[in-house]
Amino acid sequence: MTINTTIKPYARLIDRTIMKNITTLTITTQLNPPPCTHTFDIPAILFSTGGYPNVFHHFSDVLIPLYLTSLEFRPNSVAFLVVDTSPEFISKYKLILKALSNDEIIKTTNNNNYNKVLCFQRVIAGLRSHNDLALPPKNPITDFTAFLRETYSLEKDIIDMCEKKRRRPRLLLVSREETRRLRNEREVAKVARELGFEASVRGIGPEDALVARMVNAFDVMVAVHGAGITNMMYLPERAVLVQIVPVGLAGLGRVFYEEPSRGMNLRYLEYRVSVEESSLSERYGVGDEVFRNTSSFREKGWGVFKSIYMENQDVSVDLVRFRRVLVEAMELVCG
Repeated sequence: MTINTTIKPYARLIDRTIMKNITTLTITTQLNPPPCTHTFDIPAILFSTGGYPNVFHHFSDVLIPLYLTSLEFRPNSVAFLVVDTSPEFISKYKLILKALSNDEIIKTTNNNNYNKVLCFQRVIAGLRSHNDLALPPKNPITDFTAFLRETYSLEKDIIDMCEKKRRRPRLLLVSREETRRLRNEREVAKVARELGFEASVRGIGPEDALVARMVNAFDVMVAVHGAGITNMMYLPERAVLVQIVPVGLAGLGRVFYEEPSRGMNLRYLEYRVSVEESSLSERYGVGDEVFRNTSSFREKGWGVFKSIYMENQDVSVDLVRFRRVLVEAMELVCG
């Protein structure tokens, strides 16, 4: 008797848009399977790297679920079977993948011309997942961030109080080049320096190990809502995250970054952009429905909402109002 079932081995199952891009695999149960062409004396985990190509989804949809799924096998070996293989993903996170398993990554395919029969002690098809950038309580996300610090040999596990070290606290202002840019980032950095911060304005580069070392050196991270905030995972514990939330993105900001940051033992501060501080006011006018009823645009579909609030909105924060947020950040770091 043969029993067939199908699976798409990617954690963001509720997202119909991206799941269309994930390969459908057929799992067949047979009484008389074909003979093995390759036999392994270890278990395996089967997953896809064909999802959204940004750092938030890399971690939330693949790396954190992979960490959770592979926990039961550590410190023993487990093979990673990858479909929809992204060479960029494998290269970017090679150190993390190597830390999770010493075995070679095996690229598989659902193509009928693939004639290898790989035999393992056990195979887990798909990844266990919790919430975005989070793990279940019995495996707190701080275990994962500690794992990252160990993997990249980062120096700081927790911030030291600046007053005891007689140093200026370090503030990273993440610069965005395309969407949701902070138009007056240089002025914000100047205010931060006036308050006593050693402030740096930097972009997030493509090399993950370099990004990890850069972010870990700071006490405060300031960023406009976007995937780059995911790099807060490299901050030392008790550091401060300041999220600048553009118009219409408060809900996403809470779920994607505020709630996860608290689980990572970071202190969270938020600056909500007003209508006048958003570039949308230049296009639509301050009384437009874009500001009065943002939820109605979400109901029109993710594409419409994303185009307005995420792809075509920049911000300029009020320096007096933002100064108060920076003062609070200073008190948290040096209090």
